Amino acid sequence: MTANQSARPAAAPAPTRPARRPERSPERGPVQPKYVPGTPRWAVLAAHAVPLVVLPSGLWRLLMTAGLAGVGHSENPGYRSRPVEYLYALFLSLVCEGLALLAMGLVKPWGEVLPRWLPLLGGRRVPIRAAVVPATVGTALLVLFGAYFFLNPVLFHLHFTPLVGNEGTPTSHLEVSGWSQVLFLACYLPLLAWPPLVGAVTRAYYRRRTTTAPQPAA
Repeated sequence: MTANQSARPAAAPAPTRPARRPERSPERGPVQPKYVPGTPRWAVLAAHAVPLVVLPSGLWRLLMTAGLAGVGHSENPGYRSRPVEYLYALFLSLVCEGLALLAMGLVKPWGEVLPRWLPLLGGRRVPIRAAVVPATVGTALLVLFGAYFFLNPVLFHLHFTPLVGNEGTPTSHLEVSGWSQVLFLACYLPLLAWPPLVGAVTRAYYRRRTTTAPQPAA
């Protein structure tokens, strides 16, 4: 090899990757976990299932008010819902779905520490009783409603005039038969899972809070 022979060019250095940006700036603090550590996997799934079992009944009410659920009216077969009845069905469905979504607080961090954006209460720790007592009472009420749903046609025969389509007549009632009855049962039977799901998640919440709660100083 001669001295004046050109040397083989060296390989160019590999470009360096820019440093990965942190998910959260130091000023905003660490990233909050999606679920409270120590929450059983089954409790997370049960909390997510609560809004799903409540949703079909709300959709059925909206379809019924719009005249798309095959429901008839005993006193006025050609009855058309008024705007106030649409609002009532929508309001009732939103309230039920909102109550169902509260079950997520039993597995989410905001069910133990209130979000900081809440005025006056933001950042405060939720007392155990403030979450467990309403959830337990709600579960008991749901059990009573479920018992009424099944036992009333057999034992009590109580009849309440519906707010939708009654036209002010005390004898008017909704007639659900044929395919509309199948649709009604398909939408309302999932509600029977609401109380046991909330009860199980409430128990998991209580056990987690009581076993991890800091002990008072002696």
